[in-house]
Amino acid sequence: MFSNLPPVTKGLLIANGLVFVLQMLLGELALAPFMLWPLGAGDSPYAPTEFLPWQLLTYGFMHGDITHLLFNMLALLMFGAPLEHTWGEKRFLTYFLVCIVGAAVCQLAVGAWTMAEGGPAYPTVGASGGVFGLLLAYGMLFPHQRVMLLIPPIPMKARTLVIVYGLAELLLGFTGWQPGVAHFAHLGGMLFGWLLIRYWRGQPPFGRRGPPRPRIVR
Repeated sequence: MFSNLPPVTKGLLIANGLVFVLQMLLGELALAPFMLWPLGAGDSPYAPTEFLPWQLLTYGFMHGDITHLLFNMLALLMFGAPLEHTWGEKRFLTYFLVCIVGAAVCQLAVGAWTMAEGGPAYPTVGASGGVFGLLLAYGMLFPHQRVMLLIPPIPMKARTLVIVYGLAELLLGFTGWQPGVAHFAHLGGMLFGWLLIRYWRGQPPFGRRGPPRPRIVR
């Protein structure tokens, strides 16, 4: 099955796996400059580095542990391959990376607010923002396709799965019931993915509002 995967999906799986191996070999401290650190983290005595521009992408190829990696790669396999077959390599890669960056932007905003309230400067890692963007795209392109929720194992339509996950992330993000997880980064990946799809389709807020006006030919 792996040999039949489209090239970008396969490349992303390999890249994430190789980076995780590097994390295990070199240690977290050596790769800290590639994690996503909040704006102003350099002022904290507990942060080994500060925010650097390339972190907007590099954090999305790092993971906290093997479970984190496996769940994200399974979702990338499930939703990424059919999207790449539909969109093609270039558009699929563009979409995934935009979702990664969009998730980072939202996480930076949340991190700045947390630090302003006296919270700690902690890094963010993981491809979850991109994966949640893929989930949203799959639900928009194949809304009636039935998929299986892992925990608990319940089959449902893709559109329903997107709604369930989106509402769950909102609830967990605002209540803080699941600390240590970047829920607003997940929502940021979905938001930027939704905006990009609407941009490609020429829909508001990027396209025309309402039907086109009639043109008079003289």
